Amino acid sequence: MRFLHTMIRVGDLDKSIKFYTEVMGLKLNRKNDYPGGKFTLAFLGTEDQPEILELTHNWDTDSYDLGAGYGHIAFAVEDIYAACEKIAGGGGKVVRPPGPMKHGTT
Repeated sequence: MRFLHTMIRVGDLDKSIKFYTEVMGLKLNRKNDYPGGKFTLAFLGTEDQPEILELTHNWDTDSYDLGAGYGHIAFAVEDIYAACEKIAGGGGKVVRPPGPMKHGTT
């Protein structure tokens, strides 16, 4: 088994693509409209993993409630403090300060 990608439904596709490309450093590799289903898919990734993130925009939906079932997206970075500053400065939300995870290994 191997990891394919994580999918997130987004209300503002352009804003989401801008965040993941300009702030998180991913590359937009593919974007397709599906008029019959009224949705657009955008796949972003890195050189080694070109499609690690799928952004799904349903044309008739402006926002989503992530609900209790949503987990996280994990990124490895050289400097967690600098990364958190960049994320917050780019419009992202850092929900907890960097540091060791309870019951985790990072």
